[in-house]
Amino acid sequence: MPPALRVDRVAKRFGAVTALAGVDLEVAQGEFFGLLGPNGAGKTTLISALAGLVRTDDGKIEVMGCDVVADYRNARRQLGVVPQELVFDPFFTVRETLKIQSGYFGIRDNDDWIDEILANLDLTAKANANMRTLSGGMKRRVLVAQALVHRPPVIVLDEPTAGVDVELRQTLWQFIRRLNRDGHTIVLTTHYLEEAESLCTRIAMLQAGRVVALDTTANLLQRFSSHTLRLRLAPGASLPPGIKARAALHDGVWSLAFQHFEEVAPILAQLSAAGCCLENLEIGKPDLEEVFIRVMQGERGGMR
Repeated sequence: MPPALRVDRVAKRFGAVTALAGVDLEVAQGEFFGLLGPNGAGKTTLISALAGLVRTDDGKIEVMGCDVVADYRNARRQLGVVPQELVFDPFFTVRETLKIQSGYFGIRDNDDWIDEILANLDLTAKANANMRTLSGGMKRRVLVAQALVHRPPVIVLDEPTAGVDVELRQTLWQFIRRLNRDGHTIVLTTHYLEEAESLCTRIAMLQAGRVVALDTTANLLQRFSSHTLRLRLAPGASLPPGIKARAALHDGVWSLAFQHFEEVAPILAQLSAAGCCLENLEIGKPDLEEVFIRVMQGERGGMR
């Protein structure tokens, strides 16, 4: 069984700018995969290359075993892409837009599937509304629907929840999770790192067109991040010098990083012995934002 996506030594330059500098990736069928990186890292260029919209200078890309250049038609049938930009035709209704999109793939009489997509994206009430009358959030829902009309096994979501409300975000992720459970491969790019942390089983991080970290989400959190003990002291209280030396103060809260929960009891014992009074104590879990910042600052932690 071929991987859902295979990216082999892919490079792309725009004049003097190197957008992709030899990217290697494989995404297994059925994965929920995250593609993260700062603006300009090469994420959108890579997605455009996957969809055949950008011709790479070097390397090879396959979607479900189909080469995106040599076998473009079949490769494109395997892929559904939700673009970052709100691109739409203002002259058609939502339903007409989806039927036209179906026609691009030679699909007829798929009204039942269109109805199901509309229902799951809470678009049924807008099915006969003209696209130009929709809000930005509604237009983004239609972009998601367009990517799904031909039932592609691989779905690429490029910042799908940018600028949308919380309700849509929850509705969208419920539907996408269901598609993933049904066997669809999902590739997500997002700046909402909490989304990637909760949804993606494996993550690649790009910087300057290169993969700088690639591992399961759990391994990245374990390798790069740490727990945090947050302390708010009572008025007039101060930390013992030994603890203060390893703590950071922000907005009146002291933070101490630790790796194992066994470290907490000795810290609290030192505070008690020093007569330090606490107003509040919290333990923060490792998060992907910390991992992302550390990787972008050059800490590889043994990753390639």
